[in-house]
Amino acid sequence: MKKLALAILCSLLIAPAAAYAAGDSTPPPHQDWHFDGHFGTFDKAALQRGLKVYRNVCAACHSLKRVAFRNLEALGYDESQVKAIAGEYTVMDGPDDEGEMFDRPARPSDRFPSPYPNDNAAKAANNGALPPDLSLIVKARGHGADYIYALLSKGYVEAPADKKLLEGQYYNKYMAGHVIAMAPPLSDDIVAYEDETPQTVSQYAKDVTEFLAWAAEPEMEERKQTGIKVILFLLVFTAIMYAIKKKIWADVH
Repeated sequence: MKKLALAILCSLLIAPAAAYAAGDSTPPPHQDWHFDGHFGTFDKAALQRGLKVYRNVCAACHSLKRVAFRNLEALGYDESQVKAIAGEYTVMDGPDDEGEMFDRPARPSDRFPSPYPNDNAAKAANNGALPPDLSLIVKARGHGADYIYALLSKGYVEAPADKKLLEGQYYNKYMAGHVIAMAPPLSDDIVAYEDETPQTVSQYAKDVTEFLAWAAEPEMEERKQTGIKVILFLLVFTAIMYAIKKKIWADVH
């Protein structure tokens, strides 16, 4: 039983590295993220910019099925702003009294709708490739946020002379196998920011990556705060118990 548990643990630990080795991909460089570390938090301004990049670029092909519009309040939007954002989308509802499905404006309780009615339609529109849902993409990929940022910002390069690509394929040095079906999605000035933040590929990639990191783990800040409180409680509890122990043994002696 112990050997089985050890084998399972080892397989979980080496799986990400093995996947990268098998795909012959380049490990992405580490970035300094605002949410890194035990005390890291999400940058709400970056999250709002990242949402804008997702809505204007990524949402054309990629769904965000696990995120509801009301969750956007965590990004700093108030209730009226969330309603306004939701109202820009249409979702299918029903059946109505006559048994028919119908379209209606989305509500804050709705989740982001998929750009395609089903997976087959998504494949047909993308040369047979199924665009992945982005809700958990940062957690699902090895190297997480670093990988997503590198793939979007610096991954697309000219293919080597000996690398033959099919129609609809692109070369990306950070992609496993270096072949990706997604065309370079970002270019300078493709999304207009309302603040003074640079409108560059690198900045777009960083903002949308932070947004997707939040989408994958929206409870991260609360989890970290809870962990810190638990540790502080244990430290205080340990100090109290140590003082009690010294008092008891002092009375014994």
